[in-house]
Formats: sequence, structure tokens, C-alpha cells
Amino acid sequence: MRFNILAAALAENGDMLGEQTGSSSISVVFPILLILGIGLTAISVYLVILVIKALRRYLRSSEVRTEKVLVRKTLGETLKDYRMQCNMTQEFVAEALGVSRQAVSKWETGSSDPSTANLLALAKLYGVSAEELLKSISSAEQPKNT
Repeated sequence: MRFNILAAALAENGDMLGEQTGSSSISVVFPILLILGIGLTAISVYLVILVIKALRRYLRSSEVRTEKVLVRKTLGETLKDYRMQCNMTQEFVAEALGVSRQAVSKWETGSSDPSTANLLALAKLYGVSAEELLKSISSAEQPKNT
């Protein structure tokens, strides 16, 4: 838009370029300014289209973002949540199961997983079923039927 105004001003006032240049230089400058104006407009429109496409893609990804929140809940986090709800320490849980405190810590941080026997003992200790302990993990890993 600015280039078009400048080109129009140059066309009306030949003296802005100097009288020695004449109208031939104006006829050369005007198309160049016009091409630059069209080019900048095209680039601006293209950038706006890219932004709109990115926003639409982000808005459509809400299902994926929701699923990621569910997946973040690991077995270790679930075990820690139940232990904290029961007001137990890692050391108490370890003594009750006959394992080391470090083993309980590894289960809760996700460094390792408890054996099936230990998982059943944890469920009994926390007063929930083993299925309840695994429910959040299995629902996050199941593929959705679409």
C-alpha cells in the first residue's frame, strides 16, 4: 500500500526524482514498486494462512492432549498416591512386603516395576484391588475405537 502511494506521488511530481530523469525513470520505478507491493501482500496472505492452519490443527488435537494427560499417570505415580492416601512411608511399605526401601522407591519413580506377587501384596496393604491399581494404566494404554 505504501509503495502504491509513493509511486502515485512520483508519477504526479516528476520533480521528486529530479527533472533530469524524466518520465522514463518513472515508468521504470512504478512497475518495480508495484511488483514489490504485490509480493509483500502475497507473503502476508501466505503467513496468515499458515497461522490459521496451525491454529486449526492445534484446536483439533484436544483429544490427543487429553490422552497425554491420562498417559502421564504411571504405575509408580498410582502406587505413590495410594501410599500417601494411607499415610504410609516407603520404609513401612518395604517392611510389610519384605523388600528394601530402595525397591519401593524404584517402583514409585518408575525405574522398575513390582512383581505380580508384590503388586498383589501392595493392593492388599493399600486396601484396594489389584485391578484398581492397574485401572488407570490400562485405560490409558487401550486404543480408542473410532
